[in-house]
Amino acid sequence: MVRVRFAPSPTGFLHVGGARTALFNYLFAKNQNGVFVLRIEDTDLERSTLESEQSLLRTMKWLGLHWDEGPDIGGPKGPYRQSERLDIYRRMAYALVEKGKAYEAYVLPEELEAMRGKMLENKESPRYSHETIAQYDTPERRQEFAQKGWSPVVYFKMPQKEYVLNDRIKGRVVFKGGTTGDFVIFRSTGIPVYNFAVVVDDALMEITHVIRGDDHLTNTLRQLALYEAYQMPLPEFAHVSMILGPDGSRLSKRHGATAVENFREMGYLPESLINYLALLGWSHPQENEICALNEMIRAFSLERVSSNPAIFDSGKLLWMNGMYIRQLTPEALLEKAVPFIIETGYIAPENVDVNKKWLLEAMKAIQNGIHQLDEVGELLSPFFTDPIPTAEALRSLEDDRLSAAFKLLYERFDSIPSWEINEIISVIKAVVKDTKVNPKPFYHTLRLALTARDTGPELVHVVHLLGRNKVLNRLGRLEV
Repeated sequence: MVRVRFAPSPTGFLHVGGARTALFNYLFAKNQNGVFVLRIEDTDLERSTLESEQSLLRTMKWLGLHWDEGPDIGGPKGPYRQSERLDIYRRMAYALVEKGKAYEAYVLPEELEAMRGKMLENKESPRYSHETIAQYDTPERRQEFAQKGWSPVVYFKMPQKEYVLNDRIKGRVVFKGGTTGDFVIFRSTGIPVYNFAVVVDDALMEITHVIRGDDHLTNTLRQLALYEAYQMPLPEFAHVSMILGPDGSRLSKRHGATAVENFREMGYLPESLINYLALLGWSHPQENEICALNEMIRAFSLERVSSNPAIFDSGKLLWMNGMYIRQLTPEALLEKAVPFIIETGYIAPENVDVNKKWLLEAMKAIQNGIHQLDEVGELLSPFFTDPIPTAEALRSLEDDRLSAAFKLLYERFDSIPSWEINEIISVIKAVVKDTKVNPKPFYHTLRLALTARDTGPELVHVVHLLGRNKVLNRLGRLEV
């Protein structure tokens, strides 16, 4: 059975690159009827926080990427936090020591630094070996460590040979022999290093496919050697290319929002963000751009993941989010928009249900103009604030026919029997017909008078949503 994992570090927000990696793992697992594992790599004790972990779990669930095994739901291969697996790492490290494939090192940091400096001085690549480090493993040094309560670090004996990786995305990757010397796998603090812990975890959790960013490709050499040392089955590797900014550099904060939480706060829908991230490196067999999660699961394959870097286009994401917003029912749109409406202060939380009918009509009116939900407050502001008539609107009324049309509009709105959309349409059309006014400047001036804006929702909805009193008040200020 296919088993994949997403293994983030809880040190901050979930980057869109990490979210895409999680998504590709999820899509592959579900396409293959496999298992999607969430593992928390929290051995960086200084930077890892429970708050970040909880934020990460919430964000993954918001995206719709639900795991089959993980720290909150458990599973047969747990624990799923590295901080809860320290005894396992110690046992696995010393299993290599017993086999002569790793060794304890009693060398001091300053001695390592001196060795490194000498190698650089001789224009040699700084590589450590058992022979160079073992010179410090003396009875006197062991006694010194014991007296001071120090623990030795554990080094892995790196075979000096060529390794070949047949990557599912990158193709054949050759790691030449002699490029890496012996390396630490277990620190004196009892904390494993990344390359060791990830192999132990993936092996014991029976991960069959490792799908991750290609910034990890350089780590793979050491990991291949560790798998070989344990004589454990090697998973298939698939290294996904980086996401770049529009300028071709690695996507970072200087390009704008990069954390999933940022996009959520701006009012992006999880469906649109997932859809967009999937297309950063993967293409649908029918080249579909708008694609629901279930359809992506059905169509996903590693063969359609490009080895070329993907460019993050915030404009296309904005367009896609707008497309998803327009697919929502007014009820669904209102549900998602309520937090953003409340944030404006226009409506108190306790008054949302009372005003639901009005809000639903407002959602219908502004829906086509929304690209992200944090725009809702600005689009609704003409209904809650009192715009000042623009100079353009006042100048328009110097035209006698236009001025007469607005006088008649005021009178008929004042006497209209019911403030319904059909009645409003009839009144506006009759005024235009009776006064023979040019419709284009008339409608434009009416919009400016009511909202002080050139564009916005369909005019009849603006009139209806404002209500009779506000409309009459704003028309009255034109002094026609």
